[in-house]
Amino acid sequence: MKEDFLHYIWLHKKINVNQLYTTKGEKLEILHFGHYLQTAGPDFFNAQLIIDYQKWAGNIEIHLKSSDWYVHHHEKDANYDNVILHVVWEHDVDVYRKDNTEIPVLELKQYVASKDILNYTQLTNPKSWINCENQIGLIESFVLENWLERLFLERLETKSELVFSLLKVSKNDWESVLFCLLAKNFGLNSNGPSFFKMAQSIPFQVLRKEMNHQENLEALFFGLNSLLVLDGEDTYFQLLKAKWNLLKEKYQLQSNHLEKVHFYKLRPDNFPTIRLSQLAVLYHTIPNLFEKCIRSSNLIDLYQLFDVNASVYWNYHYNFDRESSFKKKRISKSFIDLLIINTIVPIQFAYSKYLGKDSSEAILDLIRQIKPEKNNMIFKFAYFGVTSKSALESQSLLQLKKQYCDVQRCLDCHIGIHLIRK
Repeated sequence: MKEDFLHYIWLHKKINVNQLYTTKGEKLEILHFGHYLQTAGPDFFNAQLIIDYQKWAGNIEIHLKSSDWYVHHHEKDANYDNVILHVVWEHDVDVYRKDNTEIPVLELKQYVASKDILNYTQLTNPKSWINCENQIGLIESFVLENWLERLFLERLETKSELVFSLLKVSKNDWESVLFCLLAKNFGLNSNGPSFFKMAQSIPFQVLRKEMNHQENLEALFFGLNSLLVLDGEDTYFQLLKAKWNLLKEKYQLQSNHLEKVHFYKLRPDNFPTIRLSQLAVLYHTIPNLFEKCIRSSNLIDLYQLFDVNASVYWNYHYNFDRESSFKKKRISKSFIDLLIINTIVPIQFAYSKYLGKDSSEAILDLIRQIKPEKNNMIFKFAYFGVTSKSALESQSLLQLKKQYCDVQRCLDCHIGIHLIRK
């Protein structure tokens, strides 16, 4: 038994309220269960009760055992002076406020239906991957779909926190915010931290001044990621290195020595050289990129917007000084999908929020057009009967696994609540 189950019982009124008595035999009537605020202090605020025909208004604290009151030192905390009822699973000791007045106690275990306890026990009994793995595939579609949609919007709210922190640092420069997020996601998991640090280290006004010169942008991006440090015989390498030396003096820039870029175990098309060149070409060829991203509401427009190649040199290279067979290093649709999921959709959501507008429906329509991501977590959900038809489901399932399943928040999850009620 865990305390969160008692919170669930109280929050959802899963007790017979007609025949309640305190541990002292006093008749208890609940007029209002209180507000579950999940903040510091008592668990439920502003409840209203009648105990032996005396009306009370105040707060309610919930514990597994009465003695937990003293374990948590509530008797010394003024925030608990207004507790009018101590709700526990097991009453093992009388509890007193700071003024030595006794707090009425309701022992829940005699008032909770056995089927609710059984359902909770079955749900929270650890399984091989997630607690509900044997049941989640049987959940009614409308319950699952509504919850996944809410999880996706919850995920966007979390992602918007980074957007607004970058907006504050950039003094409300949305183009700068977009650049930081794009750089991070062009680097994927392996080089995202390095690319993100690069984007943060260069004032966006520098990019604005150099956007007309694609080679200058490449020199900046490669130099800031310490890719122009070694000596190379390649003519293009020497050109970029010379430009980098001029630009870093002009703008007083420093190479990134803390986060190194990685080539190991990456597909050649994801090499940092290729991705940085594509990012440079994108900003060289498309002015006012933020405005275009915000206005693009369908997949075709976004595919066209990000349909760029790395610069000509990289048609025959993946690394400096190593020539390869000809191949245009074009940004693939699958990579653009990742950019939309992790950059465009979050910044569209945050920008609408910034303007005081609700763009949820348009964003949901857009994300439903994108194919689901393919990774081990999504495959595992499919194994247990929950398949992803679009990126909305795959993103929602990532949110579900990391923010609910992994931290045992079954009673905050609509699937968990549905299974207990059922």
